[in-house]
Order: sequence, then C-alpha cells, then structure tokens
Amino acid sequence: MTNQANAETGSKFSANRIEGKYLTFTLGEEEYGLEILKVREIIGLMEVTSVPQTPEFIKGVINLRGKVIPVIDLRLKFGMEEAQATEETCIIVVDIGDMLMGILVDTVSEVVDIPAARIEPPPSFGSNISTAFILGMGRHQDKVKILLDIARVLSQEELMNIAMLEGSRPDESAE
Repeated sequence: MTNQANAETGSKFSANRIEGKYLTFTLGEEEYGLEILKVREIIGLMEVTSVPQTPEFIKGVINLRGKVIPVIDLRLKFGMEEAQATEETCIIVVDIGDMLMGILVDTVSEVVDIPAARIEPPPSFGSNISTAFILGMGRHQDKVKILLDIARVLSQEELMNIAMLEGSRPDESAE
C-alpha cells in the first residue's frame, strides 16, 4: 500500500519523499503536521485586521515587524466550526512559494520526526472529495497525524487573492 497511485495526480505515493520533521498542531480533536522547513515562526494570537469582501476563512492581515501577512483560519477552511480563542490559540507563519502566510490553529503541539515506515498514503474518499492537500497519514505514538501540504490547502485562485492582501505578486520574493 505504500506505493499506491494517487488518483488525483497520477503520481505514485512515496513515503521516503515526505519523511522528516513535522510541526504538529491541533484543530478540534484532530492532529495535523506541517513540514518544519515550511514553518517560519510561531506567534501568539495578535490583532488581526479584517479585510472586506474576502472569504470567511480569511481572517484578515497582521503586521509582523513591518510586514503585512495574511491570516487564514484552518478550521473554517476545513469546514469546521469557528472556535473561541484561548491562551493556546496561535498563528503559524509559513512560507508558501514566495509569500508568507499565517495559519490560525487551536494549539501547537511539538516537532516530531516521522520516518517513511510510519507514513501511509492519504485515504481515498472517491472522486468528488479532494485529498490533494494531504501528503500522507503519519503514525506517531499510537496517534495518526494528517500531514498537510500547506501549499495545496488553498487553491491557486485563493493563493492569488491572498497574495494581493500581502501586497506582493506571486513572482516577487517574500524578502
């Protein structure tokens, strides 16, 4: 099952390609992981300036040391209920291509190293449900963590709209 074909991309699943260190976090009862190399920093919840006429999951923008960074709420993007902010709610600033983006999560857990032998292909839910944003399902300490490809969580159109909030064009460098 480790070389199962991915129906959406036509490519073979390769756990070796995605093994490594992941920053883990929670949304509700579910545990997720982001490739540590995509994570720029973790910051506490701060004031988010809402931007009119954006989708509900785009919370707005923050000013992080003079740089405007768009923030999305992963709960809302994944169709979950919006959660009340707590002391553990935080923003993970990630590199997506050539832009920075903040993702709002319930709690950040830890950095874990997940070897290829402990990563399974994303589940197939049929042709109407896209799982292209899931790198794989990582097993760590008897729990399953959904390993996200953060660059694929949003569609290209959504990324373009968010890049406009950041004030950059996709062909510009983030720094």
